[in-house]
Amino acid sequence: MTNPPSARRTTVHDLAELAGTSASTVSAVLNGSWQKRRISERLANHVTRIAEEQGYALNMQARALRRARSGIIGMILPMYDNRYFSSIAQTFEDMARARGLFPIVTCTQRDPRLELAAARSLLAYQVEYLVCTGATDPDRISRLCSAAGVPTINLDLPGSLAPSVISDNFTGARELTRDILDRASVGAAPSPALFIGGRGSDHNTRERLRGFLAAHEERGLRPEPHQILTCGYAATKAAEALSGFVAAGHPLPRGLFVNSTISLEGVIRWFRQPDSPDLGDIRLGCFDWDPFAEMLSDGIVMMRQDVETMLTTLFRLIETGKPEIRRIEVPPIPLRGRRA
Repeated sequence: MTNPPSARRTTVHDLAELAGTSASTVSAVLNGSWQKRRISERLANHVTRIAEEQGYALNMQARALRRARSGIIGMILPMYDNRYFSSIAQTFEDMARARGLFPIVTCTQRDPRLELAAARSLLAYQVEYLVCTGATDPDRISRLCSAAGVPTINLDLPGSLAPSVISDNFTGARELTRDILDRASVGAAPSPALFIGGRGSDHNTRERLRGFLAAHEERGLRPEPHQILTCGYAATKAAEALSGFVAAGHPLPRGLFVNSTISLEGVIRWFRQPDSPDLGDIRLGCFDWDPFAEMLSDGIVMMRQDVETMLTTLFRLIETGKPEIRRIEVPPIPLRGRRA
């Protein structure tokens, strides 16, 4: 009696034939040294995609290259353009160094191609951990890193293949909206607030919008579709969205939920225009925090994301060794402006 022959495992030579290149080029891509070999990013992407499709196990090769600990921890960051992300970068570096790790932080401009290229470059530096902050496709990065034997943790935006530490966007947005509606209804009939900023396709905006709507439902209010302006995060987009809202003949409500300090910049810029209404008549709430923005108006309340607790939680997960795949939500902190 004979055992049936087992399926032959895919080799580097098989991948080279499928990719139309040499085995040495494939090896350089898989072990992260392709940039040193001056291999183009396009070819590296092509080889990696074929390896993923063929289910090629990269981890054994990668582990052989990692006989010694590098002591390096990497972070992919989408932007440095507000206090939230810059605070994440600074706090991450401080906490990493306090643990004897060398941090590398790179900005990817919310571009999926730059995120993947950054992940490959960090793997080439033999990082021991990779933190994906606000990544557009965290699961793709997790798959790439897992194949190389490097664990990942998602920060700010969640993924399904690695632990995620994020803000409790729903609860924070509901609390912020309650505050906006309470202040806007003083001396006036209750009416829906306006939601502006963010992208409807991302998790954080969806959860904040859900909290925004839940707070309205508690009061028997229902915002109209035109009162939800998920116009993106850019300041110019927020200003343009407000201009379009008013130009369409819609009255500006007394309550305004702004989805980030970047969008808040555009909102304030719009209110500073000669023909705009008085900002003092508007009850503002912003889901994010900046100390200078707090002083812009007596009527502003900001929801500060708790960066310190989020990163403390992240490093605790790292220190446990192999954290299970789960999502941890950290409550944000409400902060009032000059006057309640």
